[in-house]
Amino acid sequence: MISKRNATLIGLIAVFLWSSIIGLIRSVSDSLGATGGAAMIYSVASVFLLLSVGFPKIREFPKRYLIWGSVLFVSYEVCLALSIGYANTHRQAIEVGIVNYLWPALTMVAAIFFNHQKSNLLIIPGFIIAISGICWVLAGDQGLDFPSMLYNIQDNPLSYGLAFIGALIWSGYCTVTTRIANGKNGVTLFFMLTASILWVKYFILAAEPMHFSVSAIVYLVLAAAAMGFGYAAWNVGILHGNVTVLAGASYFIPVFSSALAAAVLHTPLSLAFWQGAAMVCAGSVLCWFATRQKS
Repeated sequence: MISKRNATLIGLIAVFLWSSIIGLIRSVSDSLGATGGAAMIYSVASVFLLLSVGFPKIREFPKRYLIWGSVLFVSYEVCLALSIGYANTHRQAIEVGIVNYLWPALTMVAAIFFNHQKSNLLIIPGFIIAISGICWVLAGDQGLDFPSMLYNIQDNPLSYGLAFIGALIWSGYCTVTTRIANGKNGVTLFFMLTASILWVKYFILAAEPMHFSVSAIVYLVLAAAAMGFGYAAWNVGILHGNVTVLAGASYFIPVFSSALAAAVLHTPLSLAFWQGAAMVCAGSVLCWFATRQKS
């Protein structure tokens, strides 16, 4: 039996792995294309999950979880991967990643409305701060400037739109599966479905050709490992580790992710960007505190 301390450390590894996803997905997309690169990542990640987690016993899944879990999970992953792949620049890919990380605050709000989660008034400033942080990031180097933010979004509404829709979908997934999953974990199946959908899109829409190289293959393996093993490690941490520590660490993924993406993509980020990313983290943490129940 794994100790609680070791399980918590494994869960923290998942936080690091997920933080590297933005930069790695974009690196793969640069060589293999947005759709082809994403399809390859989820295909290889599915193999890693089969080897580490195994294939779930689908017959034991609640029917509602099998249907809604599949639809929401696959929709989110497709939105995430394509929003990063369709970004016009590396800086824009990192900004898209920050928009996606609005999901923790959205999840807390959804839990209040749909799961009757108890909360206090901290949820209001928490959500406002998180939204303001997104606006701060999207305004570029201008700080909280709405004309600059709108101009930036108009440059690539598809990427920003997919990232925001993805955040909404993932908050819905977290809210729904809490009630209907009955402790089951369909991540391996969901990854395989995601890869299948992306391959269908790739072949039907005649997506851009893939150009393989040594660096492309290295980034592909790293991205797939980060995705697949990240979910596997998180599952161990949540089941056997300190959930409070893991939840607190996960809310700082936007800052960790931006730092790693900036290093991988060789993209300097301004002070205004870091201020916005910090606001997203702070807002999410406030929302988390607002929904914590006193023992």
